[in-house]
Amino acid sequence: MHGKVLVIDPIATNRIVLRVKLAASHYKMTQAGSIADAMQVLGQDVPDLILCATNMPDGGPLRLVQRMRKIGLAGKVPVIALSGAEDNAERLRLLAGGVDDVMQKPISDVLLLARTRSIIRAYATASEWTLREGTSRALGFGEAAAAFAPAQTVRIIARDPNCADPWAAALEDRIAANVTYAQPATAAADLEPGRAPDALLLVVGSNEGPQMLQLLATIRSQASTRHCAILVILGCDDTTLGAQMLDMGANDLMRCERSADELALRLNALLSRKKVTDALRDTVRSGIEAAVIDPLTGLHNRRYAMPHLARIAERATQTGKPFAVMVADMDHFKRINDTLGHAAGDAVLVETAHRLRENLRAVDLVARIGGEEFLIVLPGAGLSNARKAAKRLCRLIQSTPFKVPDQVARVEATISIGMTVVDPARGAKATEAQTPEALLDRADKALYGAKAEGRNRVTLSRPAA
Repeated sequence: MHGKVLVIDPIATNRIVLRVKLAASHYKMTQAGSIADAMQVLGQDVPDLILCATNMPDGGPLRLVQRMRKIGLAGKVPVIALSGAEDNAERLRLLAGGVDDVMQKPISDVLLLARTRSIIRAYATASEWTLREGTSRALGFGEAAAAFAPAQTVRIIARDPNCADPWAAALEDRIAANVTYAQPATAAADLEPGRAPDALLLVVGSNEGPQMLQLLATIRSQASTRHCAILVILGCDDTTLGAQMLDMGANDLMRCERSADELALRLNALLSRKKVTDALRDTVRSGIEAAVIDPLTGLHNRRYAMPHLARIAERATQTGKPFAVMVADMDHFKRINDTLGHAAGDAVLVETAHRLRENLRAVDLVARIGGEEFLIVLPGAGLSNARKAAKRLCRLIQSTPFKVPDQVARVEATISIGMTVVDPARGAKATEAQTPEALLDRADKALYGAKAEGRNRVTLSRPAA
């Protein structure tokens, strides 16, 4: 099933017609003849979409939204009003009251199905981000939203500036967003990195369908514009083109003869939803980063390092290239904490992490896996190069004393490194010997040897063969 749809209409024939149309596209259908009946259905099974006629005996779509708000479903289940008359004032009232869209009867089957797919997809995406954000908060990673956010931006895309200017002028006093203009040929190419607009307004004139469909595909395929809200203003009565635009990723659709007030209502709704989903996405991203990043040094932590080490080992087996695993530990670190305080110890750890990271390649892994212990993995490094790299790191730590808070004199520190090297070209076959845990254990044992031999040195474990 593609989703669950609730049809609310006092006329049984209308309900049956919609049920047949949508059931043929594999939607699970439920029906109600009044708002009261619909609330009973909602109490038993929450749908993915509600289609509600405007001529209900006990209210209408706005009454439905009000009752849904009381049970916490408003904003979670989209509502499309099905109107039997062309009434601009009624359309604006419904959109302003929280209805997601108003479709006028008779409704094109193609457009109805496309709008159903589009709106269910949009709400499902928002619901998924909400779920992930809830998980992040449950894990303790969620953070309060920032009180200040930059003004949102809207870009009007039209082939002829004369078509865009009236819409831009009309939006100036109706939305709190900066409005710019671009032609289709340059709309996606001339965006500044990291400065994609929050919403795109595609003004599609006659015979512009193919070009705009291509542009829409480009927008949705590029990482910089993938999350932009898109509203299409259709300048021709082509329901097939409208359906294609929705299926290609447009969030909303309206005809060009509609009023500027309606455009502002639809655009404000999209911008509001975009702001929420962006905040949820940022919260989830922050939660993921918090789960795998050491907050003191900014390096990856053990939770990230061990699976990454497993992938490096797997890749080495596939390519036949060697790799080195090192465990580096600060020498006599407890003495620094005990004599100078934990702030000094933290400063030494932060600077050590910086030196390690700055003196290794981008492909190398550096992670903090313990209090003063670091894991270093060098993909593609054989025994000779790995040994040279490890000795260089020891010299980098020893050669320059560390500046610490509230201390005039700098602090001298050293590290010891235990290392093991895996070289598949030497005939390594035992996968158990190359598990992250086994590799870390061998490097650890080599580290014990470095400590026993006097510290500030590199000790090699038996190369894994």
